Amino acid sequence: MLRLLLSLLAGAVVLQAAPAWFKDKSPALETALVGKHGESQRPRIQRGITQVAELWRDSDGDAAAFADFVTGNFAPEGPVLDALFTRFQRRLEVIDGHLVELGYEFRLHTDLDRGETLPFDETFAGYALGAHVNDDLFGNKLAFVALLNFPLTTLDERLGAGTRWTRRQWAEARLASRFEQRVPASVLQEISKALSDADLYINQYNIWAHHLTTPDGGRPFAKGMKLITHWNLRDEIKGLYSKGRDGVVRQRMIRRVMERIIDQTIPASVINNPSVDWEPFSNQVAAAASKDSDSQPAPTGKPSAEREPDTRYANLLAIFRAQRAADPFSPKAPTHLKRRFDGDRQMSEARVVGMLEAVLSAPELRSVGALVQQRLGRPLEAFDIWYNGFRPRGAYSEEALDAMTRKRYPTPEAYRADIPNILATLGFRPERSAYLMSMIDVEPSRGPGHAMGGAMRGQHARLRTRVAADGMNYKGFNIAVHEMGHNIEQTFSQNNIDHSLLAGVPNTAFTEALAMLLQSHDMEVLGLAKPDAQARAAATIDLYWQTAEISGVALVDIGVWHWLYEHPEATPAELKAAVLSISKDVWNRFFAPVFGIRDQTLLAVYSHMIFDGLYLPDYPVGHLIQCQLEEHFAKVSSAGDEFERITSFGNLPPDLWMKNATGQEVGAEALLEQTRAALKVLKP
Repeated sequence: MLRLLLSLLAGAVVLQAAPAWFKDKSPALETALVGKHGESQRPRIQRGITQVAELWRDSDGDAAAFADFVTGNFAPEGPVLDALFTRFQRRLEVIDGHLVELGYEFRLHTDLDRGETLPFDETFAGYALGAHVNDDLFGNKLAFVALLNFPLTTLDERLGAGTRWTRRQWAEARLASRFEQRVPASVLQEISKALSDADLYINQYNIWAHHLTTPDGGRPFAKGMKLITHWNLRDEIKGLYSKGRDGVVRQRMIRRVMERIIDQTIPASVINNPSVDWEPFSNQVAAAASKDSDSQPAPTGKPSAEREPDTRYANLLAIFRAQRAADPFSPKAPTHLKRRFDGDRQMSEARVVGMLEAVLSAPELRSVGALVQQRLGRPLEAFDIWYNGFRPRGAYSEEALDAMTRKRYPTPEAYRADIPNILATLGFRPERSAYLMSMIDVEPSRGPGHAMGGAMRGQHARLRTRVAADGMNYKGFNIAVHEMGHNIEQTFSQNNIDHSLLAGVPNTAFTEALAMLLQSHDMEVLGLAKPDAQARAAATIDLYWQTAEISGVALVDIGVWHWLYEHPEATPAELKAAVLSISKDVWNRFFAPVFGIRDQTLLAVYSHMIFDGLYLPDYPVGHLIQCQLEEHFAKVSSAGDEFERITSFGNLPPDLWMKNATGQEVGAEALLEQTRAALKVLKP
């Protein structure tokens, strides 16, 4: 903490405070308002004028202007306060909804596969259309009206007294929280630009696998295979477990590719370039001797072997600096770490880290590792953190699954048309399946895939996944089922909610859990899985192995952001060295005793760390929630109806939401208990 405070001071970060005159003027102002509205309103008056003062600036007016504003805009409990609440709720929903639509249009050519991106497409995508909204609402003092009349709350208050609040009280708290930070539009614009630049960098970071060569000149991968980092590289490793010895050779090659991406020794010339052959072990490059793309230009001489110049870490550093610029304007959460955990997740960092370390420190990790090694028939290698042989699809070749999904879904429209059948398999009633189909658009993604929800009742959700010219491969289908889970949650939690201010779920981990809940049944959608006791035990162990892997990744992400705050003036090269060190430390602490190898860096390969600061902890927490929900759904008669019920609670704190859904708080205990039971079924 001391190092963090020193780094903040070094960066000249000064948190806002109430105006100097406020302490002298507030008693008389409070007395006047109590005299006008009654003693019963004193607590609201005290709280309201303090909340306004904390974000009031000289440009907003002097002490007299402050008094005039407070006197004229305090709404006593009753019809006037009700009207204020209703008007704010509706108008904020309309603002958010139309900004979503505008953002969709401005990001159209960077998000969707619509041909080559042009330089101005990046400029459009980087424009934050909503950056000035809060600035304007503070400027015209509507934000101060909200702060004067509705309560700002701390995480401790929400977790304590919040358990006794009404739905209206929760909605009021969410309304006020919209204005607890007064971040200038220029700062928000820089954050948007940094995020957009990093997102585009990742979306175009493809490896043309056919041009990966062995030392003897072999080409282990098929023509036309283009793998985006990290998703497709990781999933290709998963798909190769059914290939035996030949699969291991290719897995080792991809592992080396990943390591070179992480340490930035990858030649810049091989990134998204089918005109260059690359032998990743020796790091030698040559003009492509084989053509596998119609867009592949003819060789123009020997390509450069010069490495990528730490661009990966320059993007992360730009996001950090943009986010750090918001720190002075967020007095209740003066770091991005604090905002992401206490604000976005509504869970303290200590609570999240404790759950992740509980998963990684459990003796079950060694037991599952031993089971993986037994099944592989060889010592574990670092890439085996992605072993997927416990999943039913491990019995099917990637080619067979690709052929099946390509035939079934030749276009995005074909997938959308099949949504009712997919949902019927997953337990949704026909009328609700038809409704969901009417609310979900399916589009070809430029990146690996994502879901884009609406923000206003009636808006469609968008499902993005990669669909090649010859149809949707299995990876695309698996992602599509996951993103559809997001879309269903987005649709129900937006349209079924009593207060639009409560739309959504507690945090991203919940929407990830709900998406993974459906994704885990993708083989059943294809008609291939027939779960029995053995299959269910294997699925549990698979979930634990996945959770352990991504827990390690999340700890790296958290550690990197702490390092950034401790070294705010770092260079990309220094950040790279820190990421390598942190990833090795996490590996050595938790995975080395299981794998028998040290100093591995693969935990740092995730692209989320580069383009979406501190997103990764949502995945392991999501897995824990998924396990609890799977256990709960096994007891209900209609999975679709229950999915709709629990996604209609809205944006409550995680434990309160989970108690409403399952009767239990969020935690690692359910997964660990189920893993112990599953190991007894599948014991070596």
